[in-house]
Amino acid sequence: MDGIHTTLFTLLVTWGVVTAALICLLIYRGTLESHEDDQIFLDSSGDSMAREQRAIVARIAGLSRPITLLIVASSLLILSAGAIWLWQGFKSF
Repeated sequence: MDGIHTTLFTLLVTWGVVTAALICLLIYRGTLESHEDDQIFLDSSGDSMAREQRAIVARIAGLSRPITLLIVASSLLILSAGAIWLWQGFKSF
C-alpha cells in the first residue's frame, strides 16, 4: 500500500512541476503577445521595427509546440493520478 502512495505522490509532484512550467510559458507568451503590434511598415525607416515584430512573432510561434506538449503531459499526469487514486479507493472498499 505504501508503494501506491509513493507513486501517487510522485505523479502529483511531477504534475505540479509540469503545470507550473506550462503556466510560466503561457505568461511569457502573453507578455510577448502584448508587445506584438498590428502594423504594416511600408517605408525603409520602419525596417528595424518590422524585424523586431518578426522576431516576436517567431518566438510566439516557437512556443506553440512546447505549450501543446506541456498541456498533453499535464493532462495525462493528472488523469493517471486520478486513475490510481480511484483504483486505490476501489481496492480498499
